[in-house]
Amino acid sequence: MTELIPFDEGQKGLDWLALTDALAQGHERPKANVQDVLMYRGKETLLNRSAWIDGMGLAVKCATIFPDNKALGKPMVNGAVNLFSDDNGQLEAIVDFHLVTKWKTAGDSLLAARRLARPDSERILIVGAGAVGRSLWEAYSTAFPNALFSVWNRSKEGAEQFAKDCEGVVVAPDLEAAVKAADIVASATMTTEPLLRGAWFRAGQHIDLIGAYRPDMREADDEALLRARVFVDSYATTMDHIGELKIPLEAGVISDDHVVADYYDLEQFQRRSSDEITLFKNGGGAHLDLMTSRYILDVWKGK
Repeated sequence: MTELIPFDEGQKGLDWLALTDALAQGHERPKANVQDVLMYRGKETLLNRSAWIDGMGLAVKCATIFPDNKALGKPMVNGAVNLFSDDNGQLEAIVDFHLVTKWKTAGDSLLAARRLARPDSERILIVGAGAVGRSLWEAYSTAFPNALFSVWNRSKEGAEQFAKDCEGVVVAPDLEAAVKAADIVASATMTTEPLLRGAWFRAGQHIDLIGAYRPDMREADDEALLRARVFVDSYATTMDHIGELKIPLEAGVISDDHVVADYYDLEQFQRRSSDEITLFKNGGGAHLDLMTSRYILDVWKGK
């Protein structure tokens, strides 16, 4: 029987730390085969992201992006994840798109932070007050339960609403000062021009970049990359596809070997000293959607 897993019911029993363990275990399997297909009609987009991992199964994440829905009071992005059996190809589950995206995106960053951030990190800055920022607050709170959180947003009103919605979060009025004070900086914005300056970084910080997903998007400048040891979740979905790395690579600012490792080499995901700066680029990818969906289904079934 095919399971139908909606957002609210599907969240029950999920655990951020357990998800990161599941993502780590997923990368011990054979490397995923990943394919993306995009179709367009004017401003509207149909995105199909597919992944197949031997021993885990297949997933097709379908998303429709209709920008004009916002003016109509309807969600701009809709979709679902179809999860198929590795044994016989049968459809095992249809999982709510927003459920998978929320847990995949923040869980991806949390896995890196558990390995790269200093365990004694006490001050966490979230840059961007959208839905992803709220998920990051949830996720990071589990691994760093004693941390003090602050949020910076281009719109002060957005930051203030974020602080009201997320207990214990305070508004950071100045981005530069907030970055300099933080032990962990997690950025999830839609900017195309870098907001974060490497000159602001200090020894021992961990920088988590989530927002950029197109070739023309960057959240951090060249100096940020040059001052840090850089890691990614997947070489295949970041290096030649996302401006955060694609732009400085093409300009010769950095070379491929400046990126230390991706998740298929988790043994390298560790800081070498308490004072080095680590930087992680969260690129997402259908293989992570598959791993997250499999974790959700296992919890749903009580495994």
